[in-house]
This record gives sequence, C-alpha cells and structure tokens, in this order.
Amino acid sequence: MSNEDSTKIIYSRTPESAAMLANVKRAMAITATLNRLTFNDADEIRALFSELIGKTVDESFLLIPPFYTAGGDEIRVGRNVFVNQNCTFYDLGGLDIADDVMIGPNVSIITTGHPLEPSQRRAATIGKPIVIARNVWIAAGATIIGGVTVGENSVVAAGSVVTKDVPPNTLVGGNPARVIRSIGDD
Repeated sequence: MSNEDSTKIIYSRTPESAAMLANVKRAMAITATLNRLTFNDADEIRALFSELIGKTVDESFLLIPPFYTAGGDEIRVGRNVFVNQNCTFYDLGGLDIADDVMIGPNVSIITTGHPLEPSQRRAATIGKPIVIARNVWIAAGATIIGGVTVGENSVVAAGSVVTKDVPPNTLVGGNPARVIRSIGDD
C-alpha cells in the first residue's frame, strides 16, 4: 500500500508482508553468493547485482563485497556508481542512485522503519524513498534515513546521520547532519 507522499506501508500478516518476506529470502540468497566474491570478480558482481535489482547495471558500476540488502528490487543505479565494502541498502521505500555517485565503506541507506507507537511497531513496516542525486559522495559510516534526497554534487561527511534533505552543492555532517558549508569548483 502506498500513500500520496510515496510512503509504502506493509501490514503484518497480509499477502504484501508474505511477498516482502519472500523477497528478503531471495535477496539474502543472491547476496550470500555475491559476498563470496572478491574485488577481482567485478563482472560476476555486476551480474549478481543486476539479478538482485532486476535491471542490468552499467559496466562502469563497481561494488566491493560484502554488501547487504533486505530486498534489492527497489534499487536503481546510474552509471559510474561506486559502492565500497560493507554497505547496507534497505530499499523497500525505493532507492534511486544517480550517475557518478561514490558510496564509502560501512554506509547504511535505510528506507524502512516502523511506527513510533509501541503497540504498532510490529504491526507494519514503513518505506520512504531515498534519492541520491548525481555526483554525490557519501563518506564512510554515514547513515541516510528514508524520505531524504541528497542533492547534486553534495558530500555527506563520515559518520553523519542524514534525516533531512541535503541541498545541492553542500557539505553536511553530524548527527543529525546539518549543512557545514557550500562546496563547488571555484
């Protein structure tokens, strides 16, 4: 189920939740195989990642295992995208990664969550989209939370937790991340 702001809500014990669980199992099988590969297996990594997301990735795509996801079929990646080791992408809400994006090691991009109310937490999974615009660099250990757009040419500093949109051409950092300064090719 989706609502008008692109949020997906999947309630427990429904056909949608059963399909979500089946997709998690599919993704775990593919990533288990992918995570046995090395940097030298780039073609095979691209083939498995393409199978995971259901679309062929460009030959310029580079991922260094291990990699983790809870679905994969809602991930879209552009050309010349680099994903470093030990990244986690939870993509139920939709994850769009544009061209020329660099993602550092140990980055978590998490589109999913649960209701805040204690009595409802196990009743639903909520997915909100994340958009990573062209030429973004997400540095080591950063976390991006659902509902966020990271603007073109921006940098997310190492260890940051991004909970709000990042304007284009800015450096953000901290927890929660805030604008540190504008950046550009001056």
